[in-house]
Amino acid sequence: MISINKVHHIAIICSDYQKSKTFYTDVLGLTIIREIYREERESYKLDLALNGVYILELFSFINPPQRTSGPEATGLRHLAFEVNDIDQTIAFLSSKNIASEAIRLDPTTNKRFTFIADPDNLPIEFYEK
Repeated sequence: MISINKVHHIAIICSDYQKSKTFYTDVLGLTIIREIYREERESYKLDLALNGVYILELFSFINPPQRTSGPEATGLRHLAFEVNDIDQTIAFLSSKNIASEAIRLDPTTNKRFTFIADPDNLPIEFYEK
């Protein structure tokens, strides 16, 4: 069995960045950890915390499509779980005939992560502690 520690974060792609930023910070009371403008993608990434705990990423993209099955569409982007060992996690998933993407490296944190898809094609991320 995979040893999941906790939900690492929730990622949301919004259709109106300023409106969503205001909602999550002013209405829900989440606090801004960092806001990054990713020039190559012409998009923002806003990291938010609840009670000092990082829980949500808010993304903007130019004209995102409505939700289909891709992780770059408006709505829930993916669900992420923190794991201790990404290689062990991938090996377990492979033993269950679940394919994972190639391991990626987060350029901000230098942590390794990968994605799989659930039965409905929802992207699931495993992010190494």
